[in-house]
Amino acid sequence: MELLEDLQWRGIVYQQTDEDGIKETLANEKISLYCGVDPTADSMHIGHLLPFLTLRRFQQNGHRPIVLVGGATGLIGDPSGKSEERKLLTLETVQENVRGLQKQMEKIFSFTGENAAIMVNNYDWAGSMDIVTFLRDIGKNFGINYMLAKDTISSRLETGISFTEFTYTILQAMDFLHLYENHQCRLQIGGSDQWGNITSGLELIRKLNPEGQKAFGLTIPLVTKADGTKFGKTEGGTVWLDPEKTSPYEFYQFWINTSDADVVKYLKFFTFLSKEEIEVLEKSVQEEPHLRKAQKALAEEMTRLMHGEESLDQAIKISAALFSGEVKDLTANEILQGFKDVPSYEFAGEENLVDLLVAAKISPSKRQAREDITNGAVTVNGERITDSAYELNETDRVEGKFTIIRRGKKKYFLIKY
Repeated sequence: MELLEDLQWRGIVYQQTDEDGIKETLANEKISLYCGVDPTADSMHIGHLLPFLTLRRFQQNGHRPIVLVGGATGLIGDPSGKSEERKLLTLETVQENVRGLQKQMEKIFSFTGENAAIMVNNYDWAGSMDIVTFLRDIGKNFGINYMLAKDTISSRLETGISFTEFTYTILQAMDFLHLYENHQCRLQIGGSDQWGNITSGLELIRKLNPEGQKAFGLTIPLVTKADGTKFGKTEGGTVWLDPEKTSPYEFYQFWINTSDADVVKYLKFFTFLSKEEIEVLEKSVQEEPHLRKAQKALAEEMTRLMHGEESLDQAIKISAALFSGEVKDLTANEILQGFKDVPSYEFAGEENLVDLLVAAKISPSKRQAREDITNGAVTVNGERITDSAYELNETDRVEGKFTIIRRGKKKYFLIKY
């Protein structure tokens, strides 16, 4: 299956500036193309993934990806999808964020080989440009009426938009021009909210280059959930790519909890499984949904891609331990990941299990605590305790840091030392 045909089967193509031109160009030559992200935080979240995974598909088909991290545009703020002005970040913060995002890009792309990816930062060419040059050489090519017709700008006219954010689309157009002239970049891809910015770049290239009509734009649909809730959000908040913000276990759990209504779409969007492999999983969703094969495949593919095989194995181990209650073989690090959101208690010297259950509010009273223990409802690190006189000791502390207590089938509590 050809690349464009595969993208369309996956539902990834939303808009194209010249469908026939893109198809012909990709069929006859290997091109350079780019996708960008502004460093508004020191990590991307999964809402950023689809455009860059799409860019990786181009690399796998022999094209050269240019990965742009917007050190300059990040200082300005994209008005796309916003109802009010963004809070401006300091140069130091943006530069620190740039470094964080660049590290994450190294997990997605190959920066070696014949079509090695290129990493660029638009601060390198926009940061040193003086205002007169910007106005004369770049701004002169954009009419006010043309810019007011852009959805990202027109949608903000009632609530207000500053001149700073008003010029954002020109800065991004300048990026496309720079990459077109210096890296022979022929195509920009981005989310559907970037259509106006992409076409601004094409307009600038057309005006300043006789062969500008040979550049193209392609957008990718907004990722949505079947139930109408926002993709990439959980009760715990945003799902980040940084393992310090969202642990590999939490990352794995996000994907494995995907609904049957969404899982096939996400397999097409985010994984590099073949059409045949996805169709087998789709059949499993229809005929044996209780096995959740599609969700497991999705979670494994995504966790392996962003965090590696070792972290995937760890996430599976934690998941299995929590499901079975066999937690005694977990390390302190694995406990920290898997029990991040369970009720916790700072140990205050209670050696007797009954006293600890009451102090940690696991049982409401000593009487109830004794009943819970003698009825077999309490486990310590996965071991069932039935002696109400049980005294905790050093062997009950995982690496001297934690004890996991479970009351009933699913209520976990974390004792911290």
